[in-house]
Amino acid sequence: MVPDELQSVLERTFQNLRDAREQFSPELGPREIGVVSAVSTGIARVSGLPGAGFEELLEFPGGLFGIAFNVDPDEIGVVLLGEHNQLHTGDEVQRTGRVMDVAVGEGLLGRVIDPLGRPLDGRGEVTSDRRLPIERPATPIMDRAPVVTPLQTGLMVVDALIPIGRGQRELILGDRQTGKTAIAIDAIINQRDRDVVCVYCAIGQRASAVAKAVAVLRENNALAHTVVMVAEGNQAPGLAYIAPYAATSIAEHFAEAGRDVLIVYDDLTQHARAYRELSLLLRRPPGREAFPGDIFYIHSRLLERSTHLREELGGGSLTALPIIETEAQNISAYIPTNLISITDGQIYLSPSLFELGILPAIDVGKSVSRVGGKAQRAAYRVVAGDLKLAYAQFEELEAFARFGAQLDDSSRKTIEHGRRIRACLKQPELAPVSVPGQITVLLALSAGLFDTVPLGQMPAAERAVREAAQGLPAELVERFDGAESLADDDRESILTLAEQALTPFRPESDS
Repeated sequence: MVPDELQSVLERTFQNLRDAREQFSPELGPREIGVVSAVSTGIARVSGLPGAGFEELLEFPGGLFGIAFNVDPDEIGVVLLGEHNQLHTGDEVQRTGRVMDVAVGEGLLGRVIDPLGRPLDGRGEVTSDRRLPIERPATPIMDRAPVVTPLQTGLMVVDALIPIGRGQRELILGDRQTGKTAIAIDAIINQRDRDVVCVYCAIGQRASAVAKAVAVLRENNALAHTVVMVAEGNQAPGLAYIAPYAATSIAEHFAEAGRDVLIVYDDLTQHARAYRELSLLLRRPPGREAFPGDIFYIHSRLLERSTHLREELGGGSLTALPIIETEAQNISAYIPTNLISITDGQIYLSPSLFELGILPAIDVGKSVSRVGGKAQRAAYRVVAGDLKLAYAQFEELEAFARFGAQLDDSSRKTIEHGRRIRACLKQPELAPVSVPGQITVLLALSAGLFDTVPLGQMPAAERAVREAAQGLPAELVERFDGAESLADDDRESILTLAEQALTPFRPESDS
């Protein structure tokens, strides 16, 4: 470069620097800095932040954040969103001027994240161009639409007898190790080709259990439409507390965009325990079972965010499946009764049925759906009522027959029919049944076609009927989704198909 050109380049550079310096004007603003006065497991007490508001996000040294929970005149009780090991008395604390928020968007699908939005799957940073507060007001009543569309779980006992609608809140409860998570995972897997976004929120679970659930979703091609949020049991209780709220904000983003969303909270028992731990550490007055007085409110404001939006607002829906663990089948305990009163029905899993190998171990008598029946397909409604009544009569007679009582022919027929209903409602894990397969089996059950099949051959007979249902005409399958009940001709054609499939399983005298 010739000297003249070098000189001109230098002059332009220095001129740009002079212009930038002249245009810069420093802005002075007040900044509040507090001091940590005490540190405990999961919480800290901070003094010197008189302007901090309730639930404001505070920043501690080392990139640690906390939420202002107790705002007293002299000090603030802060819930820490991370480990407190590196925090010491006297450390500085700064206000952020904002509440806790989380990244939302399409970039989260297929990812495993923590409640702060940090990736846990080793696939790099989460891409997002929008953030939403984790605490948001529930949708106003006037912006909600009726629940009219079913959410198919692929589980015959649920879809037929305890139906769930899109926008409903259906509680899953039962003792530990009775298959509660398995039902939720099956429901997520069944949404693969139904354009339903799923959010699985694991609260206080073991890392091995979460890794197994993620592996199952991946193996069944269900992770692509799912966001997995994890707050492990050995992490700070503050993360377990905010996890379901953060997951709900992610789900609401898709619902407000007109999508149908399914969210699973696994489980809210751990959430209530984490909140109880934080409340006791913050010296909040304990109530029943040492839970604070607002334990009902933290769950009601969470589940009230599930809804079906009006068409003018996109028509999206947010369906919630909260999970609760009972102790010794006590569904009248504090947290279960709270959640039962908040939700629109419950699916109760019985350890007695689980021990007998009746899976899924759903107690039909104690389970109920207060909304889903309105959204259930008309083809299901034709058989569901009779089926539930027949099954309830069977259970009552079966308990009576255990005492060795003499039964008449009618009672024996009821028991034999009920045993075949139970056999058909059994279903292996990770094996969802299609709508045509379910309706064909249910129609055959209500018509008594299975009654002559030996009990030992019931699994093979049911499988044969489901396979035969794949040969139903396409126009008939389309009518399953309609609001009209099945015509008599449709019923006859389905029953004829089922009868042909069951012919090899009948005793020779009946064939």
